[in-house]
Amino acid sequence: MKSSDRNSSLDSRINQTLKNVQGLLKGRSIPGKVLLTRRADPPEDPSLRSPTFGRSFSEIDAGTSDLMDISKEAEAQDTSKQQNNNTSANKLKPISSNVDITSKEVQKSVMGARATDSARVMKFTKELSGSTVILEKLRELAWSGVPPYMRPNTWRLLLGYAPPNSDRREGILRRKRLEYFDCVAQFYDIPDTERSDDEINMLRQISVDCPRTVPDVTFFQQEQVQKSLERILYTWAIRHPASGYVQGINDLATPFLVVFLSEHLEGDILKWSISDLSPDKISNVEADCYWCLSKLLDGMQDHYTFAQPGIQRLVFKLKELVNRIDEPVSRHMEEQGLEFLQFAFRWFNCLLIREIPFHLVTRLWDTYLAEGDALPDFLVYIFASFLLTWSEELQKLDFQELVMFLQHLPTENWTHQELEMVLSRAFMWHSMFNNSPSHLAS
Repeated sequence: MKSSDRNSSLDSRINQTLKNVQGLLKGRSIPGKVLLTRRADPPEDPSLRSPTFGRSFSEIDAGTSDLMDISKEAEAQDTSKQQNNNTSANKLKPISSNVDITSKEVQKSVMGARATDSARVMKFTKELSGSTVILEKLRELAWSGVPPYMRPNTWRLLLGYAPPNSDRREGILRRKRLEYFDCVAQFYDIPDTERSDDEINMLRQISVDCPRTVPDVTFFQQEQVQKSLERILYTWAIRHPASGYVQGINDLATPFLVVFLSEHLEGDILKWSISDLSPDKISNVEADCYWCLSKLLDGMQDHYTFAQPGIQRLVFKLKELVNRIDEPVSRHMEEQGLEFLQFAFRWFNCLLIREIPFHLVTRLWDTYLAEGDALPDFLVYIFASFLLTWSEELQKLDFQELVMFLQHLPTENWTHQELEMVLSRAFMWHSMFNNSPSHLAS
């Protein structure tokens, strides 16, 4: 196919996608209205591929959410309109329809349809049961959500903690867990007389922060849970002296703790009791949390070093992106004297854990971990989409009201559907702008 034909076809698919997104959002507040029109100039990379694992509008069977499925549907309509009319109608049903949920998944947690769709479960099973996991395929699947009971193994693989080769996996996990136990014995299980003043102060700060971690989930108020968090955080901080412990890292350990405990505890997290587990199981869960937290933070080290320059850089990028997508909101916030650092710093520091209901966090983190090394840049798009969920409301508030609103966002009743909407917009904007950074220039 000629290059011009390919570009024309791509333009047609994107235009149809945007029309369908507008149709789906009809009657709702649509943030970023300026983006719901096609740019005159084509993107620099016609394939619209992500630098990490090749997502594109023509590959949405492994894509982001039900919104993104519409682009696949639009492409198919060009060749078989009649056949896809029923498909189109089905796709626009509520997110809970047309899914086949197994009883085990229902017991584990309530998930969005795409994570528990029987066809997707089969794809996950196929990928995870092979002798060697192909990580790029696993990333594509995980981006749109992981079935809960498959999440622990999937996260270990995505973070590079567990090796893709199944023959080596058990031995490596055993060795890494023993290494963690040795570190705890060497650094944590010692009297204060063997610690420096800085280490004593750091441990004291961690012990103060642990009871404050996810305060609205009673599970984290259990003393044994807080002790596990304390061991993980202190051991990590001692082994990473360039940053040491920074407030906010305590939040980042919680999704790992919940996911790896879910291999041993069933039902609602509010009814979990960590004391039901043997010390060996608790130690293994701690070790997995420690190594996965380490792997995550390895990709964003300058977020937690002195002055946290990585976060400041991303906040600046967020401000630029919001200005490009929704100029009225950007202008209003500037007129009111509100700086993005005043609210977005916490978002980047805690990766939105404090901003959304905790039961949605693991689904959000499926996408985080699927992004791999590209996560820091993609966070900018997710957070822009998150902020502009309240585009109209923000433009009606003065400075004081803006500060209060952004510190206490009305997300307490959010479901997976709202979260999927945020991720879908982020995917769309990332596809449009990431390979054409000049379009972000003010």
